[in-house]
Amino acid sequence: MLYGYKFDGKLSPEKGHYYDYSRIVLDPYAKAVIRRGDFGTLGPDGDCWPQMACAVPSSNSKFDWEGDLPLKYPQKDLIIYEMHVRGFTRHESSRTEFPGTYRGVVEKLDHLKELGINCIELMPCNEFNELEYFSYNSVLGDYKVNYWGYSTVSYFSPMIRYSSAGVSNCGYDAINEVKLLIREAHKRGIEVIMDVVFNHTAEGNENGPILSFRGADNSVYYMLAPKGEFYNYSGCGNTFNCNHPIVRQFIVDCLRYWVTEMHVDGFRFDLASIMTRGSSLWDAVNVYGNPIEGDLLTTGTPLSSPPLIDMISNDPILRGVKLIAEAWDTGGLYQVGKFPHWGVWSEWNGKYRDIVRQFIKGTDGFSGAFAECLCGSPNLYQEGGRKPWNSINFVCAHDGFTLADLVSYNKKHNLANGEDNNDGENHNNSWNCGQEGEFVSISVKKLRKRQMRNFFLCLMVSQGVPMIYMGDEYGHTKGGNNNTYCHDNYINYFRWDKKEDSSSDFFRFCCLMTKFRQDCESLGLHDFPTAERLQWHGHAPRTPDWSEKSRFVAFSLMDSVKGEIYIAFNTSHLAVTISLPERPGHRWEPLVDTSKPAPYDFLSSDLPGRDIAIQQYAHFLDANIYPMLSYSSIILLLSPAEE
Repeated sequence: MLYGYKFDGKLSPEKGHYYDYSRIVLDPYAKAVIRRGDFGTLGPDGDCWPQMACAVPSSNSKFDWEGDLPLKYPQKDLIIYEMHVRGFTRHESSRTEFPGTYRGVVEKLDHLKELGINCIELMPCNEFNELEYFSYNSVLGDYKVNYWGYSTVSYFSPMIRYSSAGVSNCGYDAINEVKLLIREAHKRGIEVIMDVVFNHTAEGNENGPILSFRGADNSVYYMLAPKGEFYNYSGCGNTFNCNHPIVRQFIVDCLRYWVTEMHVDGFRFDLASIMTRGSSLWDAVNVYGNPIEGDLLTTGTPLSSPPLIDMISNDPILRGVKLIAEAWDTGGLYQVGKFPHWGVWSEWNGKYRDIVRQFIKGTDGFSGAFAECLCGSPNLYQEGGRKPWNSINFVCAHDGFTLADLVSYNKKHNLANGEDNNDGENHNNSWNCGQEGEFVSISVKKLRKRQMRNFFLCLMVSQGVPMIYMGDEYGHTKGGNNNTYCHDNYINYFRWDKKEDSSSDFFRFCCLMTKFRQDCESLGLHDFPTAERLQWHGHAPRTPDWSEKSRFVAFSLMDSVKGEIYIAFNTSHLAVTISLPERPGHRWEPLVDTSKPAPYDFLSSDLPGRDIAIQQYAHFLDANIYPMLSYSSIILLLSPAEE
């Protein structure tokens, strides 16, 4: 049985009202939304927006959680993997029984376990319409779709067409498939975080469709100007009116549902700065219960204590889950390091991404900022009482270059999007290592692999929470396209054949580095490191160089498990021989050197020929020095000297 609502009232857009009794609109609280059953398939008569309906709650959709309980990992221990559900197993090389679905992800969870992942961040899995941008793409000869899903139709409903069950049982089989994914991830010790989009909806501006919120009460759910125009802080046509009392209660109800009913472990909030802006119809009595003297807030004003963030932060259910803000919006509000946090919110650290990219590619003037990044960005988070784990560190994410493209392209190559290369970010802080594109000399290919290892090593030895983007573990390329929102094809699909072939030596390196991070007590600290634990070095011990021209950063770290660790980055185009800290009765042993070809880039204990490889370093280490090639990084461990 399905249902929908009809709302009676006047259609007067200039007053902010879009009531239309001829339309059947969705219940904002609907648990499942039904229309087409298959991803990318048009409705009757080629309709991209066929009539939708809500599923009436059913008693025959029970799910056996098998005693599932939240893992509740301390956030400092997380290694996050940003994943697109369809893209993860859609490619034929995945050889899954249910490619491109929640069940397909379940079939491949062991890959994440091998990689050392203990938290998946799912790109939008709320109901959206992938045919929203449906149009012929003459460049590729296929059709553009809304592949990423940042355009929500229904917040309580999962994306039905990501399930193998489709619309069977009125969508309740699809709900159970999401529960299956979460239950099976928990069994493998992997938490699941949802990427949610409460900054705008798929209803667009005044020319957009009337689907749900607009037909129910447009003036409440959207941020409107006095004559009914839509504020557009999202860049997508409308702005969800997050701090209105009705809307913020709706958002809290929705988040609670996903935690209590669906067992998700937390949320990443897309363009979260919009959730800190004052609502239209702002009324201090309505918001705070009493008038505030001099309350002249205009619509969209950033609030120091946003009621919605306050409610979430102090909610007995929600304050115990992971809460991650993308702390900016397209209206110019940038709050990295300043997002209202109540001690429980973390942030995607966009400054970490930009600084690490600059330093690793050898840009002058970033050695001091890079050192801050290694320490968990205390310059951003310490003063406000937050900790390193409030920083979500990343080098690459779904928007922007992949890791392989970051070291292969100086410029974006977005022609495949059909927008004459005008879309996407122009400032990528990338470096192609000497030649643009895929077909380059062997020496350039070697340098690119080295740079990829440098980026990944940096991510794993930084305080804070590392986040990896799907496919970066084997070097997935999108051909230099940094805005692949519209491609349901090989550009975005995880290539299992590439991961498994001989060039996946980078995958081995990634697995060993994540394990090293998890084995070390000192690489996921609860608090910022102090001089008792960490010492900075330059080409000589205890003489760090923070000058404008410095491209060398090194430090030693006391670790209760590994003893003492020495880590160094040389991002100069020149090789350098460094002096190591004197430790009488001990000697430094090599573990990682990104300048070495695989498998000697990481000297794991089970590596054939490991002793011979170590012997090749011996005469240097006997003299307490180490030669570092250009664009390389190393990890050394202190061990007792043999007689």
